[in-house]
Amino acid sequence: MAPTLTTLVLRPGAEWSTAWQRCLEAAPEAFREDRVLNLWGGAWRADGRPLPAVTPVDGTPIPGPPRLDRGTARQAVRAALDRHRAWREVPPADRRARVGAALDGLDEHRELLALLLVWEIGKPWKAARADVDRAIEGVRWYVAGIEGMLAGRAPLAGPVSNIASWNYPMSVLAHAMLVQMLAGNAVIAKTPTDGGLACLTLAAALMAREGLPVTLVSGSGGELSEALVRAPEIGCVSFVGGRDTGARVATAVADLGKRHILEQEGLNTWGIWNFTEWESLGPRLRKTFEYAKQRCTAYPRFVVQRAAFADFLAHYLPAVRSVRFGHPLAVEWPADDLPELDFGPLINAAKAKELTDQVAEAIDRGAIPLHQGAPDQGRFLPGQDTSAYMAPVTLLNPPSSSPLHHAEPFGPVDTIVLVDTEAELLAAMNASNGALVATLSCDDPATFQRLAPQIRAFKVGHGTPRSRGDREELFGGFGASWRGAFVGGELLVRAVTQGPAGERLPGNFPDYHLMP
Repeated sequence: MAPTLTTLVLRPGAEWSTAWQRCLEAAPEAFREDRVLNLWGGAWRADGRPLPAVTPVDGTPIPGPPRLDRGTARQAVRAALDRHRAWREVPPADRRARVGAALDGLDEHRELLALLLVWEIGKPWKAARADVDRAIEGVRWYVAGIEGMLAGRAPLAGPVSNIASWNYPMSVLAHAMLVQMLAGNAVIAKTPTDGGLACLTLAAALMAREGLPVTLVSGSGGELSEALVRAPEIGCVSFVGGRDTGARVATAVADLGKRHILEQEGLNTWGIWNFTEWESLGPRLRKTFEYAKQRCTAYPRFVVQRAAFADFLAHYLPAVRSVRFGHPLAVEWPADDLPELDFGPLINAAKAKELTDQVAEAIDRGAIPLHQGAPDQGRFLPGQDTSAYMAPVTLLNPPSSSPLHHAEPFGPVDTIVLVDTEAELLAAMNASNGALVATLSCDDPATFQRLAPQIRAFKVGHGTPRSRGDREELFGGFGASWRGAFVGGELLVRAVTQGPAGERLPGNFPDYHLMP
C-alpha cells in the first residue's frame, strides 16, 4: 500500500523568498534586496517611505509600498506630462511595436507574475494565471485593431492617471495602462495599498524597457489625490474602487471638467422568478464563489421567489458546501500540481474580521444563518497563520440596519431575500442604486425581456452570470456604480482620446446618461 501524507506542504519553488529572488533577477533596475522602487521621470528611484506589509496567504512579511509625499508626487506628474507630449508624437506603428514588445516580455514572465499575485493578494493559482493571461491577450486584441479605433481621434492633452483597487492588477490595471499608451497617452498608476505591488512593479519594468511612458508610484490616496486627480497636467482620471472614495474623486473631476472613468461598487443581484430549470443552476452557484467574491462582478445577493425557495435551497446548499478554500500553494506531495481552489484568503486579516463581525451582528439583529462554513474546512499548512481566511456564509433576510443589506461585502458572504411579487423582485434587485451586472433566472423569455430593462445594471444575464468581459465586450454601470465614460472594446480607446468637436461619449455623466 502506498504511503499517505497526513499534512500539507508548501510546493517547492513556490516560496515567497524564491519569487522575490526571481524578481531581483528579472528586473534588477526596479527591485532592491528589501524594497521596490518608484518609477517616474523615466527612472527608477529609491524615494518614498516603505511601509511594512504581510502576505494574506500566511502572514509572511513582504515589502510594502514606498509611499511618496505630496511634493514628490507633483514632480512625478509634471515629468509625466513631458513624456506625454513626446509620446503623443510617436507614430502609431511605433507605438504598436513597443506595446507588442512589452506584451512579449509579460508573456515570458507570466508564471512569475501569477505567482506574485498568489502571494500578494491571495489568488488561487488558476485565477492568478487567468488574470495575467487576460491582460496579455486582451491588449493583443487592441494592438491588432487599434488603427481603426483611432481613426479621426487624437491623444488627450495630458497623461491618464490610474487609481485602481487591488483585486485585478493585471487584467484591469495593467491592461488599461497598455491600451492607454497604445492610444498615444503617457500613463500614471498608483499601486494599490493592499496588494499587487511587486507584480505591478515587474510589469511596469517590462513596459519601461520598451520605451513606454509609464509612471508607477505608491502613496496614500489622501496624500496623492491632489497630484493624481486634481493636477492640471492630468488629462483623464481612471478610478476603480469603492463608492466613498469614488464620490470624492467624482466631485473633484466634475469641478474641474476633467475626463474621467470611475468604476465603483454596486450590489450585483441574481433574481429567481418562475424558474424550474434547477439542474443548470447548481454549478453556476458554486462558480459565484470564485476568488471569494472579491470582484466587481461578483453576485453576493440572491432575490428568490418565496414559492421557489425550497427548490432553490435544494440546489444552493450543496453548491456552497462543495466550495474549496485554503492556502493556494499547499500540496499533499512536493511534486503535485497546485490545488484547484475556489478561493484563498481575503485581502487581509482586517477584512476577514470586519466581515465576520458584520455577519455576527446581522444574525444578532435577526438574519437567519442558512450556512456557516468552518475555518478548519480549509486546506492549510500545519501551524500557518489563517487570520485572513473566511469560510462561506449564507444569511437569509439580513436586517436593513446591516451593511450586508445594501452594500457589496467583497468576501464569501451571500445574502438571500425572499419576495412574492414582481414589484418586490425589482425593488430588491435594485437595492443599491445601480449595479454593474445582474442576472434573472426565469423560464419564460418574454418575462425576462419585460423585466430585464427595469433592473438597474449595465449587463443583465438571462439565467447566466455576466462578467466584466474582454476585447470587444463593453462595460459600465448604472446609478452610483459608475461615473464617467464607459469602457470595453473601442469605447476604452474613445474614453482616452479626443474625437470630433462636441462629441458625447457613452457614459454616466452629471448632465447626461448615454448608453452605447
